[in-house]
Amino acid sequence: MSIDFHADQVVQQNLWQSWQALATELDLQHADAMQQQVIRHYAAAGRAYHNLQHLQECLQWFAQVRHLARYPAEVGLALWFHDVIYNPQAPDNERQSADMAVEFLRTQGVADSVVQRIDDLIMATRTHDASTPDQQLLVDIDLAILAAPAQRFDQYQQQIRQEYAFVSDTLFAEKRAEVLAGFLARPRIYQTDYFYQQLEGCARANLQQALAG
Repeated sequence: MSIDFHADQVVQQNLWQSWQALATELDLQHADAMQQQVIRHYAAAGRAYHNLQHLQECLQWFAQVRHLARYPAEVGLALWFHDVIYNPQAPDNERQSADMAVEFLRTQGVADSVVQRIDDLIMATRTHDASTPDQQLLVDIDLAILAAPAQRFDQYQQQIRQEYAFVSDTLFAEKRAEVLAGFLARPRIYQTDYFYQQLEGCARANLQQALAG
């Protein structure tokens, strides 16, 4: 079940505080309209997993580990935008999401070096490979769901199925197994030491159970 942004005042307040803190750190002016636009995207119909619940969970993890980031405000803003555009039938969601962030940041006069790093952070979620420590941290946050408690992991699996309702059961099972097996085959699912130590074992157990079931 996705979070109803308009009904959940706690979520609303948490999201507001997160955005305002990042806007202050990055010196973004009059950014409230963009926050509302981003929220509308995450709250759009048809999103079962890539929605406000996922954004909120990512931001909760970020609050715990932001001290590990070299440029924490950039990681935080990249999390806000990383799934802002999501169409399961499109091949370029990450590129479109990054483009939306880049366009916004450029209107704000943000330095090109900062804009490029945020673009690179968002694009790292396309393959979940990373070339910098901040990218590794963001990707690990995005993949933290793989180590969720059993009930939440099962819900996540069901939510992904809902987003691919246009695919037959047979084809979905085949392709989903390929995705999960791909994560399981990695030497490390989590690239940062923090997430590896905290979540690696749980994620592997969840993946093995999902593939066995």
